[in-house]
Amino acid sequence: MKYFVSILLFVVLFDNIHCQPTVGLLQQGVNDQPGYVLFAPIGYTKTYLIDKCGYEVHSWNSAYKPGNSVYFLTDGSLLRTGNTQNAAFSGGGKGGIIEKIAWNGNIIWSYLISDTQHLQHHEICPLPNGNFLVIAWEAKGIAAAISAGRNPNMLGTDFWGEKIMEIEYSGTLTANIVWEWHVWDHLVQEYDSTKSNYGSVSQHPELINFNYDNNGFNNPDWLHLNAVSYNPQRDEIILSSRFNNEIWIIDHSTTTAEAAGHTGGNRSKGGDLLFRWGNPAAYNKGNVSDQKFYSQHAAHWIEPGLKDAGSIMVFNNGTGRPNGQYSSVDIIKPVIDSNGNYLMGNNHTFLPDTLCWTYVAPVPEDFYSMNISGSQRLTNGNTLICSGATGLFFEIDSLKNIVWQYKCPVNGTGPVSQGSTIFINNVFKAPLYEASYPGFANHTISSGQPIELNPLPYICPTVTNIINNNTPSDLFNIFPNPGNGDISVNLKESMLITVYNALGEVIINERYHQGINLLNQLKNNSGVLFIKATTDNNSQQIKKIIIID
Repeated sequence: MKYFVSILLFVVLFDNIHCQPTVGLLQQGVNDQPGYVLFAPIGYTKTYLIDKCGYEVHSWNSAYKPGNSVYFLTDGSLLRTGNTQNAAFSGGGKGGIIEKIAWNGNIIWSYLISDTQHLQHHEICPLPNGNFLVIAWEAKGIAAAISAGRNPNMLGTDFWGEKIMEIEYSGTLTANIVWEWHVWDHLVQEYDSTKSNYGSVSQHPELINFNYDNNGFNNPDWLHLNAVSYNPQRDEIILSSRFNNEIWIIDHSTTTAEAAGHTGGNRSKGGDLLFRWGNPAAYNKGNVSDQKFYSQHAAHWIEPGLKDAGSIMVFNNGTGRPNGQYSSVDIIKPVIDSNGNYLMGNNHTFLPDTLCWTYVAPVPEDFYSMNISGSQRLTNGNTLICSGATGLFFEIDSLKNIVWQYKCPVNGTGPVSQGSTIFINNVFKAPLYEASYPGFANHTISSGQPIELNPLPYICPTVTNIINNNTPSDLFNIFPNPGNGDISVNLKESMLITVYNALGEVIINERYHQGINLLNQLKNNSGVLFIKATTDNNSQQIKKIIIID
């Protein structure tokens, strides 16, 4: 099949500045990262791929709402979680089925992790070997929790553990579980010396405090793992616990038997925690003033070749932040010795002491997502952020200026009309895939229409239809370029001339006659402008001009 990818110019020109969009494409700048953004609205059964102009380039249907993550794989298929509405587990982020969907929409593999004992939730993570990691709850019950040292006063009517599984495809409806790790094997408690796991919490930072209860309502989902990511260079897995306000790192080089114990693997620590960060109080090494993460999501290592590669990026939701409810995107750089071990500071908490980078909105409370959400460092050094609770995707440059914005136009009933005030359009994460990504090979990639209903008329030109220099075959010529504002156009015939600035504002929208016409209205509009010429038979050409003060 033909492989065609349009490289998008980084400016959107709305034809009517008096009609401001409320959904779909909100802002396009001149420094954003070209590529395609994938998202699955949590309340809907369709997954969308859009270009940076907000046009739909592909979509996949499912019988299930997401549960929650979705990935575009290198083989061109979609790996998607689905919510089976399992009544045995009541926590947020429920899933239960994982589907692999071909480009043409055919389901080529599906696998259930959904019964009274287990339920996939929140996140999956594709691995370089073709397998993938899964987070799942496992039912434990009250008696097992008490036997393991849980304070009975911190129990409700049910209790769950968490596990990580590595899944290998097998057939079309089956899978092999090739590796497992269970929270239940790595607990410590100092509540009851007659029960299992008894010991000093502060002396065992490699273990999980079984009686640390930050959510305060006897929730059976006492940890609420919401992220899993993999580091192939270190063969390690990072996890995020919303209710512990921590991220953890564990060793994937272990066998399943070693992962259940405290020895073995590359770090000789079995399945114990190699690193934890965000809330030292979770292991009795600090108080509220030491806490850095607040209900965080999307912890992952920044990939090699990108700015801050090897560091850990986290969407810090900010729920319960003592100085205000606002979100941030934070990066930490763990301190590692020559043997690859994570180091602690003098206070016996893991280093670093502080963040190495953070993004907070100029007015912090303007950027707040109470749950879900994610972020991604891009090739050009920008950062793409999904403010999941509001369905807003935005990209910031290295100076933390917003250069692109898109608002999910889909709620629980499907796409809404442009101009609508939308609710329940939340999105778990929205990753970007560049045009060179292997999954696009052998597929025709072309832009369709905006997803929202009744879209505003706007143009988002491609590099191929932007002309920077005058040629004899052009519909019109411009001179001088650059110029100081006394710009002339030489038209081959009478046509409509529309001039926009980089914000999409219309400066000129007039019909001019054949021949030379002076556009002296441009004198006070320094910077990059765009001239669109439209003939009577609707042929169009766009040229870029630069106005110098």
